[in-house]
Amino acid sequence: MIIDVIMPKMGESITEGTIIEWRKKIGDSVEKDELFLEIGTDKVDSEIPSSESGILVEILAVANEVVDVGSVIARIETDTTIAKPVKTEPKKEIPKSTPKTTEAAPIKAPKPESLPTRPKSKKSGQKKFFTPVVNKIATENNIGIEELLTIAGSGKGGRVTKVDMLNYLENRSASSMGTSTSESLKKEPILFSGKNEQIEMDHMRKLIATHMRKSIDTAAHVYVVTEVDMSAIVQYVNAQENAFFQREGYALTYTPFIIQACVTALNSFPEMNASLEETTILYHKHINIGMAVAVEKGLMVPVISNCEELNFLGLCRKVKDLANRTRQKELNPDELQGSTFSISNFGVFNVTLGTPIINQPNVGILGVGAIKKRPVVIETNAGDTIGIKSMMNLSLGFDHRLVDGAGGSQFIDSVRKNLETMNLESLI
Repeated sequence: MIIDVIMPKMGESITEGTIIEWRKKIGDSVEKDELFLEIGTDKVDSEIPSSESGILVEILAVANEVVDVGSVIARIETDTTIAKPVKTEPKKEIPKSTPKTTEAAPIKAPKPESLPTRPKSKKSGQKKFFTPVVNKIATENNIGIEELLTIAGSGKGGRVTKVDMLNYLENRSASSMGTSTSESLKKEPILFSGKNEQIEMDHMRKLIATHMRKSIDTAAHVYVVTEVDMSAIVQYVNAQENAFFQREGYALTYTPFIIQACVTALNSFPEMNASLEETTILYHKHINIGMAVAVEKGLMVPVISNCEELNFLGLCRKVKDLANRTRQKELNPDELQGSTFSISNFGVFNVTLGTPIINQPNVGILGVGAIKKRPVVIETNAGDTIGIKSMMNLSLGFDHRLVDGAGGSQFIDSVRKNLETMNLESLI
């Protein structure tokens, strides 16, 4: 029986999607729940599993083609005994990232050998199926067949999924090297031929470029900067990190402290939690914090909704969940919209100060720098002294069309006070 594959609806406001990559060719077999297609929307790129097992007999949408939600993009024959590829006039594939050179072609690194799809387990003697995405991750990380067979699978019938692979790699890296967040996002060096080259932007980079340019053209950006004494919070994190990890299963970070300080300040400065619609000011009922997360090919901003209703532990869990699912491409597009204020923490890359671009339609964004020990003047009743403190720079970008310098300065100073005077005893 022929089964139509349709462009899925990825969110309430999503009406179309872009075909990024087909993982299968016409005539290839596909298993149910196997990731065989990657699509992109104006919010997020997603890997799509097959709804049925069978033979891919027809592809109706090529790479980089924009297709309406609900349109048929391929067909699968579930009866493999009669499946025959449909000979259709192929559409011309829209160029994606073909290098253009004036003379010699770029030097390419040798492509690693692909792992067999169904390696046999020595213990059971049975063939075990691995999806193309699992094989791809394995080859990119030098995981051999024997090691691959030892990974426990959480999928149907014990099948190893992409999440299983990512968790395995994270645990392996943590135990062997303790790789930091910034190190894990380092890209392999690109080998060039020494000639000028032109390469088309990928889908995510195009979206980022459009969104950033729109923000610069829309908002009147102004920045103010302050420094925060984070010594008490640093001491608290150091004292609680082991107990917190044993109870929650992940590390306690500084991000939830910063979000909580912002939520408290936003309650006192509602204009910073507003949006502009031409000449109309929209004051938002809820505080939805957009949290910038660096991914392999760019930047995404998942949203923590209704932050005013979450306690500190709830914020910790939301931050961890959203960051993990963002990097694993498991976000729902609806989780990338609706922010009322945004935070960009470039301090994780050891940067002390930055001026991030406002995430439209917000009117404010907080930039968070790295925490550094510095000698500072300490004022006491007995006189001034010099001591070592853990200091952090905060920068606030705001839209001067709505927020004036006084309002922006008062807001960032409120965030500073909330961090320096936070009641740490009752947090967790």
